[in-house]
Formats: sequence, C-alpha cells, structure tokens
Amino acid sequence: MMKTKPRTIFIAAALVTVLLLAGCGTGGKQTAADHGGQAEPTTGGGHAGHDSHASGGSSESSAALQAEWKLSKEKPAAGETAQVTVQIRDADGKPVEKFDVNHEKLMHLIVVSKDLSHFAHLHPDYRQNGLFQADVPFPTDGEYKLIADFIPAGGTARTETHWVAAGSGAGSPSALQPDASLVKTVDGKEVALTFDKLKAGQETTMTFTIKDAQSKAPITNLQPYLGAVGHVVVISGDAEQYLHNHPLDESAKGPNAAFATTFPKAGLYKIWGQFQHEGRVFTVPFTINVP
Repeated sequence: MMKTKPRTIFIAAALVTVLLLAGCGTGGKQTAADHGGQAEPTTGGGHAGHDSHASGGSSESSAALQAEWKLSKEKPAAGETAQVTVQIRDADGKPVEKFDVNHEKLMHLIVVSKDLSHFAHLHPDYRQNGLFQADVPFPTDGEYKLIADFIPAGGTARTETHWVAAGSGAGSPSALQPDASLVKTVDGKEVALTFDKLKAGQETTMTFTIKDAQSKAPITNLQPYLGAVGHVVVISGDAEQYLHNHPLDESAKGPNAAFATTFPKAGLYKIWGQFQHEGRVFTVPFTINVP
C-alpha cells in the first residue's frame, strides 16, 4: 500500500494537468496560409471564452483513440499536393461518428516543415464515419509534420500527429534563429509582439499590436477569424511541442490581441499569429528564445 499511494497521486496529478492543457475548443476546407503571410477569405462566427491546447511528443490521445493516416501518394514529390485522409477510431477499431464543432470546424490540420519554415492551417472535409480528408501541399523536399486537432463528441481536445517525407525527404533545412526584432510587416500590416514575462513553465500573456504599415495608425476593425479576433499556433524548435492558443478577449477588434500561454520548456519556439482584416486572413510568424 505504501508503494501504491504515491503512484496514485502522481497519476491523478498528471490527469489534472492533461485536462487543463486540453481546454482548447481546437478540429470545411481552407486554403493554406504559409509563413509568408498568404491571405485567405473567411467568414466570422461566435465562440465564447478563451482557451488553449497543448501537446508534446507524438500525440496527446489516449489508448482509447486511434488515428490512421493515408496519403494518395506514399511519398509526394516536392511541389506536389497530396490527398491526406485521417480515420479516427475507438479502442475497438470502430469509427468515431461524432465530433464537437471546435472554433467553427470539426478538425484543424496544422502542417509544418521540420525546420518550421513552412506553415499551413487547414480544415479537412468530414466524410462521415470518422473519416477526414484534405489536400495538402508539400512545397519542397523534406519532412513535414501533420497535426490533427479535434474533439470527439462530449470529450476533450485531442491531437494526433504524422510525419511525411516529401521528395527525397532530405531537403535543405534552414537553422532556426530567434528574430532580432519582434516587429514584422505582413500584408500591409505592422505587427509587434510583446510578452509580460517570458520564462519556461510560467504562464505569460503575449500581445500582438497591429497597425497600418504605412500610416502607423492602429487597426481597430479586425474581423472574427474562426469565431475569434485571432488564433495562435506555437511549435517548439524540435517540432515536438505544440500549442494552439485562443485570445483572452475573443470579441476584441484591435489594435491589441492578447493570448495566454505557457511554454513547457526552455528553447526556441516559432509562433504564427493569424488575424483577419477587410475579408482577408494574414499570418505573421515570430521566432523567440524562451529562457
């Protein structure tokens, strides 16, 4: 009994941690927004509250859930688009039939290259019987990580991941370096990123301040993107840690959009903020070093 009790406490504490991290309300088809800030049209919608979802390693799912990944081509060529299907099954191998709408979608599919130079946020079509399908572009040789983010009906947020080698699978990865300045110009917008504090393991508020790049006038008419003023995806430099954050005030319209997050460990992270203005979604990337 003396040996069992500490183990029980540890398991309970770990379960509470997973439940807290899995608060994201983050799983229709949408054009990719790459690291250069490609725009896309979208419509807004309602969502209450703020939340974030985190995962590390290969998956946050339990043994009670299975994901089967298939590509139309086993190894897509560089510059090619491949059809990707994700089949979600329960522990008995039966298809999971129902999913909760999660920021206006049933599934969010994040695609990043291993060096994090490429980023896409897609929304697969649901084909029923637990089957999701999306066309995924692989712009260059190299390895890509696919992250499926969804909520089984009545359950908690889940992530399932899969690596894909495109072309030779080797590519020419660029070394990830922290940005010298956390001010970027994308799609005619000047976006500055600030933190109230920055330390691994501690909750921080990161704030995006958005202005017109030419006039420097604050932008105060941001439009909802997937039911919120913005969305943020954070991935660690080794592509193992994944955070999907939603704003503290989802009804904000700018110039500030604030998000609460916790970086799980020290090191490099790449951050992609996504916002909508005048009917176009823009994506702004930042690379930071978390002490």
